[in-house]
Amino acid sequence: MIHSTSNEKISINYIEFNVRDIHQSKEFYQNLGWTFTDFGPSYCEFDTGVIKGGFAQSNHVQSAGGALIILYSDHLEQSLQCVKEAGGTIVREIFSFPGGRRFHFKDLDDYELAIWSH
Repeated sequence: MIHSTSNEKISINYIEFNVRDIHQSKEFYQNLGWTFTDFGPSYCEFDTGVIKGGFAQSNHVQSAGGALIILYSDHLEQSLQCVKEAGGTIVREIFSFPGGRRFHFKDLDDYELAIWSH
């Protein structure tokens, strides 16, 4: 096993999604307050205000079987409504867990994400 020799922590810095339609993905996530910077017709960067990532245009979207990305919101019910209005599918309604509450949804490319709050 290789270990960092300087006690450096290696952390998640950027998340990238393969999407079928960048414009459609931008419209969906704009409802959650994200902003975007376009880098040509087949890539854009998003900024959630906490972390940046990207949408890459692809004909090979594999939305199942990966890590569950969990977003945070101070206003969970309002976020649920925003996801619904943007065309997302709620796959698990708001539920409590130790430390807070959350819900799960699928976006327009069928990626499952969650949003949680205290």
